[in-house]
Amino acid sequence: MPSSPAPPSPAEVAALATKYGDGAAGLDPASEAGMLAAIAEMKAPGGFDVVIVCCSNQSAENFWQARLEQTVQQVTGTAGAAVLAVHEDWNGGAGNGLGTLYAFQKACAKARATGGMDLAQRMRDGASVALYHTAGKGTRLAPLPGAENNNKPGVKLPGLLTVGGEKKPFTVLESVIRQTSAYAKVRGGRCSVFWGDQIFVPSVALSGGDHPADILAALRPMPSKEEWEAGALHQYGLIAVDPRGDAMQLEKVTYDVAKAYLPADVTAVGTSLGSFSVSAALMDALTDEFAAELKAKEACLDSDPHFWMPLTLKRSDYLQVMEKKGTDAAESGAHFDRMAAFRKKLLPAGGAVLGCVDIGSSAYWWDYGRLELYMDNNLLLTEQSASAAALRAFLELEPPQQASSVGATTVAPTALVVNCKIGKGKVDGRSVLVNVSAPSVDVEGAILMNVTSKRPIVSKGGLLYNVVDAESAGELRCDAVRADVFMEGKQHVINSALSIDGGKAWKQQLDGNPMSFEGVYKANQKLDVSACNEEAAAAHRAARA
Repeated sequence: MPSSPAPPSPAEVAALATKYGDGAAGLDPASEAGMLAAIAEMKAPGGFDVVIVCCSNQSAENFWQARLEQTVQQVTGTAGAAVLAVHEDWNGGAGNGLGTLYAFQKACAKARATGGMDLAQRMRDGASVALYHTAGKGTRLAPLPGAENNNKPGVKLPGLLTVGGEKKPFTVLESVIRQTSAYAKVRGGRCSVFWGDQIFVPSVALSGGDHPADILAALRPMPSKEEWEAGALHQYGLIAVDPRGDAMQLEKVTYDVAKAYLPADVTAVGTSLGSFSVSAALMDALTDEFAAELKAKEACLDSDPHFWMPLTLKRSDYLQVMEKKGTDAAESGAHFDRMAAFRKKLLPAGGAVLGCVDIGSSAYWWDYGRLELYMDNNLLLTEQSASAAALRAFLELEPPQQASSVGATTVAPTALVVNCKIGKGKVDGRSVLVNVSAPSVDVEGAILMNVTSKRPIVSKGGLLYNVVDAESAGELRCDAVRADVFMEGKQHVINSALSIDGGKAWKQQLDGNPMSFEGVYKANQKLDVSACNEEAAAAHRAARA
């Protein structure tokens, strides 16, 4: 395993200050250098021994098993990681609490069946295990997940990997796996649970705890009421930490409610990322405790309200919190008592179950869960700031051109043109083009991701995603959003706009579209992701030929 990155030297700090300026990301240059060092560590050998991906169906499981077996070493820099993709075949959804236990249980079974590995024993013996939850419709990111045939974690980002001998774009999931791999060296003998659509770079040194469970949060000193309200902390799930490092989980509460719930010696609070890790012993204990639910596959329990809150709050406080969530006192009281008995059995000598791992209050945080954030964070790559440089370093990108043939095209120095074949035209400094093939382009502030066009492309502020345009006359124009969906031999053009919230417009058939976003989702449900991917690839190849 690699050691922690060394602090930046004075020369490195000076170089960063010169390159970015001392206010580029609201950080001092030393912090910026430390975060670049953290990114280097993410890409260095030493990732998780076992990578589990929890998918929404068998088709997605098959896709990610095949894909990650080819890319996990490129993504993490580590050879030999075991990949175990599984899917959640649960009646109505397990919630991320029971869903974590069930995914681990299924991964154990798959490990035994495919290679004879005793996964649970490997973790007890010190192996580091990561589990990535990828389920969900991705309504706020529509129409992009539809263009991936409901494979939301397969949404593409700039940056290239070699898959099947071809250069293909990074996916959001592979980016998350890269980002989190640095935690492996401090998470031996634990299962770390992450979500599949957000990337962060800690602004403090990586650390691990010795609590049975720990949770990631961006901590700050306990704020005043004015600071609490100014930071709108009532809108977030929060973690509070006392001087001993013991943590308490809080749902969205006002300052006055928090003060009533929290012990007087709380030293820090922070917004929770939701991602957590559990020791091998706690995983065993939780699996035993909820054996009946795991066998029946019917209950729905989430980690925050059903694991960490009853294990860290007082009974009366827990009942009040759950009442606000619509759970009656009898049900929440029975669950609290069950978890209290579980805690006593787990820690007969007493002690705290939950700790906190701080990512720092100045961490870089790139969220790809909404359409406008997808656009913003990709356009960030063209900026001259410390955070933009960090994201380029993370995705291994340096402008202006990578593996591209641009002919007579004028490409601005800050633009990103990756694996493209373009005859002529111009690309302004605020545009990102990945896997684009076209006779000419004229783009400003645009993102073109996996686009093949037989005619000139013109776009100002547009997003074209997985587009194949075989027309020969006129121009391919898009100043809004277009994502093409390939299914069962048909190509569907789905249009939207950055101003449209896919969640709110989910059931609405937008003008010019053959179906609603929900219609695309339902049509994709019965299809094989890998077959649809090949169908789209064939359409691109045919148009490029």
